[in-house]
Amino acid sequence: MLADLHAHVLPGSFPPAPGGCDPASWPAMEPSGDDARVLVSGALRFTARAVFFSAEQRLAAMDASGVDAEVVSPMPPVLNYAVPAQAGRDLCRWINEFIVSLCAVEPRRFFGLGTVPMQDPELAAAELAGVRELGLAGVEIASNVGGVSLGDPRFADFFAEASRLGTPLFVHAMPAASERLPLAAAATFGVGVEGALAAAALITSGVAEAYPALRLAFSHGAGGFPLMLPRAQWFWGRTWNEEPSGATGVSPAELARRFYYDTLVFDHRAIRYLIDMIGPDKLFVGSDFPAMDREEPAGRTLLSMGLPDAVLADITWHNCFRFLGIDPPKLFSSGEQHHFPRTDRSRPTRAMDLPRWRRAAAAAAAADPAR
Repeated sequence: MLADLHAHVLPGSFPPAPGGCDPASWPAMEPSGDDARVLVSGALRFTARAVFFSAEQRLAAMDASGVDAEVVSPMPPVLNYAVPAQAGRDLCRWINEFIVSLCAVEPRRFFGLGTVPMQDPELAAAELAGVRELGLAGVEIASNVGGVSLGDPRFADFFAEASRLGTPLFVHAMPAASERLPLAAAATFGVGVEGALAAAALITSGVAEAYPALRLAFSHGAGGFPLMLPRAQWFWGRTWNEEPSGATGVSPAELARRFYYDTLVFDHRAIRYLIDMIGPDKLFVGSDFPAMDREEPAGRTLLSMGLPDAVLADITWHNCFRFLGIDPPKLFSSGEQHHFPRTDRSRPTRAMDLPRWRRAAAAAAAADPAR
């Protein structure tokens, strides 16, 4: 059984830019050849294959890669914190409704993370309840908000509300503009630096300690953050190897082990370090699909490491749903099957099989397939 918690979607279309909003900062999807579309947002031009917005194509891709369940979240460029707050809220709602409609196609296999307008933390906090009411499992946020650290006091009430509601937050690395790295390094070193900064900020700002029930997960193993934990631990307690210390309070390592991390670190040695330093109970499979191609089959490196069955079961399946705070779906009547059987495209999911909110979303999707 394998769940991919780090996979992205894009709506097939966006509404026109609202009045008072610069159209150049508003996303649009333009047609391209072979059913693809081009995401246009500011200077960005990104060709999105149909698998970004077609549930049927995603299911086929999952079947081909051995993925049983997928947690889908917005492609990071549409975490648009540059538009005015009210317009940003409406954009988030459009994206969230699309994700709901996609998940409704196969609710046993798709789970959704929405988005909220973090440029206005008070408004973002107010939107959290509505996101859960839609049936989305949680929210994806960027690792910085227009260059502002997540540890900034202005976000404290947002994290307090997420903790109160039990809303899982998936923090996706979003490189900020920097003169110290060339643009070409944004997807490599920039992502690693951003993930580390976000995780470190949430510890050093006191957010992680203040809200122990807050569920936070980080993309790309939080970059270089886990490797720097021993140094942070030494400065906290002045001992090596987490030996006993007279320091008071919660240690950086203990706080870091409250977080979840994906294993999209591209090397069995890096995965092993995450297992040793963080623990297998806080790791999950992520792929960044379809922005990046998955390993074939999904999780190939992880599955080749000779890990105990219980450890593999945690990382490939259970931890995903522990982070989401929901019971994992029971996909099979027999424990002998390891991957979801190929979907019968000739028999769509019956409306009566879906919860009320997902029936409504499925009806909306049928009325407007581009959404």
